Amino acid sequence: MRGISGVRPVPVAQAHRTTMFEIFFDLVFVFALTRVITFMAGSPGALTLAQGLILLLLLLYSWGPYTWVGNLVRADVGLVRAATLVAMAAVFVVALVMPDAWTQGPGLVDAPLALAVAYVVGRAVQLVVLFWVSTTDQPLRSTLRFFVVPVVLAWFPLIGGALVGGAGQTALWTVALLVDIGGARIASAFRPWQVHSVGHFTERFGLVLIIALGESLISAGAGPRTMAPVSAAVAAALLGLTSTVCLWWLYFDRLAPAAREAVSNVPDDRRGDVAGDAYGLGHSPLIIGAIYVALGIEEVIGRLTEESAHAEPLGWEAATALYGGAAVYLLSRLVFRRLTLGTTYPTQVVVAVLPLVLLPVGRSLPPLAALALLTVLLVGVTCFERRVDRRDERTEAARPPQPEES
Repeated sequence: MRGISGVRPVPVAQAHRTTMFEIFFDLVFVFALTRVITFMAGSPGALTLAQGLILLLLLLYSWGPYTWVGNLVRADVGLVRAATLVAMAAVFVVALVMPDAWTQGPGLVDAPLALAVAYVVGRAVQLVVLFWVSTTDQPLRSTLRFFVVPVVLAWFPLIGGALVGGAGQTALWTVALLVDIGGARIASAFRPWQVHSVGHFTERFGLVLIIALGESLISAGAGPRTMAPVSAAVAAALLGLTSTVCLWWLYFDRLAPAAREAVSNVPDDRRGDVAGDAYGLGHSPLIIGAIYVALGIEEVIGRLTEESAHAEPLGWEAATALYGGAAVYLLSRLVFRRLTLGTTYPTQVVVAVLPLVLLPVGRSLPPLAALALLTVLLVGVTCFERRVDRRDERTEAARPPQPEES
């Protein structure tokens, strides 16, 4: 019996939480995300920022199904663990070649093709595991019949783009994203996924976000070793830390626990839809925004040299990463709040777009001043959102209790 139980997938209970093995897998995945910063920091122009977005979306929407796998069966047991280790190796290869994702050189490894093949391997492992798990789950098998079509179709433009290179690669990889993400969303609308453990599902997404914030801050701090003047470099590091703390606070302090409780209260037949929309649509832009803010901080630190610490303005590209990333984070936070708690206020939307309003100002300021302006803005947004949360709590406490159904 022990051999049979070691082969069969082990279903998770409602009280299941994220395992240490899943956290280990997520660390490799977030390492790949931070390598996108390395790719964009090489030549942070408009095209590079757009190509970085393509890479981030490819990574994020290839990681999502592994969350569903871990929500269905134990990811740290038996053949599921072995398959996940194969996927981990594929993600690690993606991370290694990521800085050269658009470079087709004469070396032993063609980076774009290696990235595309490793990506396909990671997605194929997902499908194999999910189909294996679905042998005793007919609703899941029905969902997979819809889900597999866009996933596999997206592989062809992905491989083709890696072979073509240049502008053709950018265009074909964009097509691959549209097919993969758009098709998967349509498929899930017809055959929703099922959430077995709300605690595991929400915790997994939250852990990846917090790791991304931490790893992004580390990546942003790994700038040039020769930063002068020292006081400006230390000030920039502290401003970057303060900005990251604000991003953490805006999600994890009150929103994350409230969202988890709200999803738990959704009826079983609708929980998969609500969770998939909220965490699929809301969390990916949160991570993307955090990555771009980290890139902007790295650009600020990189420019703190004796020659240009105060003279030259930050410029459009770095300011777009810094301020645009903050706007993406704040706006996606409101989308997440709306999808889980059902409430957003017009003033919150106005506050969330302020980074975009200040972007032209930030790009004309010296790097340190531009980072300081964003930090002050994020501190103000955090204080404002705390007031909104307290008002909601007072409103909820004043609401009369609903009569129990007999």
